[in-house]
Amino acid sequence: MIMKNLFFLLIFLVTINSFFVQGKSLNPSDVISPDVPKFMMFCGDTIDLTRFDKRESMDRELLAFSYMHSTTLKMIKKANRYFPLVAPILKKNGIPEDIIYLMAIESSVVPKARSYAGASGLWQLMTDDARSLGLEVNNNIDERYNIEKSTLAACKYLKRSYGIFNDWFLVALSYNRGVSGIKRDMNAQQTNEATDLYLNSETSKYIYRILACKYLFQDPSRLGFKIRRVDLYPSLSYKTVKWENTITSLSTWAKKHGTNYKLLKLANPWLLGKSMYDNSHKTYYLKIYDNSAIYYNPYNTNVYDRRWVTE
Repeated sequence: MIMKNLFFLLIFLVTINSFFVQGKSLNPSDVISPDVPKFMMFCGDTIDLTRFDKRESMDRELLAFSYMHSTTLKMIKKANRYFPLVAPILKKNGIPEDIIYLMAIESSVVPKARSYAGASGLWQLMTDDARSLGLEVNNNIDERYNIEKSTLAACKYLKRSYGIFNDWFLVALSYNRGVSGIKRDMNAQQTNEATDLYLNSETSKYIYRILACKYLFQDPSRLGFKIRRVDLYPSLSYKTVKWENTITSLSTWAKKHGTNYKLLKLANPWLLGKSMYDNSHKTYYLKIYDNSAIYYNPYNTNVYDRRWVTE
């Protein structure tokens, strides 16, 4: 009986020891709440996050980025490829660089992203909005998936909204809720302070999600992400082919230009079908990846922002 009790005591001690060594858990990763900053800068303005509602809203979004591991990691990896294409267009059009984080939360930096409501592309433009901003959207071509053209269209929308609000935080809110919706809320609640507006759940989260995204990209390691240069997706160099006619077979066209159908579609996600019909009588520029790009060495990847990597 004594031996049996000693045996169970030994099992108990071994079990306890397996969980704790020198008072520390042996779990592969600790589940902790990230620190919430007291202040954040957004488009040149200082956002005070010390009031309880603001602090807890920011905390909620930081937690989401911290523990949606695969989504957050992929977003940073893809940002290294697409931020270099988007950032210069924003700068050229007088849009603050922080607006790139609006794009990041809209699409998770996925050029072919599409919402249940039908918003599409990096900037998640709706069909009617895209057309009003000069993009071609039909069954054959959808320029919401053209990175450069959709970014230019977003710049038009953002500048137009800034002309109304003269406040980039309100502009960001209007991107989610619409200009008329934000104006109604401002009038009804008698405030023009973005963080004082009582909004629907989605829009209330929106501005703090942008701030949390910026906080993440400023230093991913603060939220537990240890990223190496080799982990990032590099920019892919390409040549462009000017084209002004219908292409009845993209597969045949691709072969004639030294690539294949799959790579042509990946380089030009705005091409929806197997053909390209020039119904609009426009000039198009089709990208063809360089061989050096499609067979890249990950160890030679250029890092867009050194703060993203730990090496």
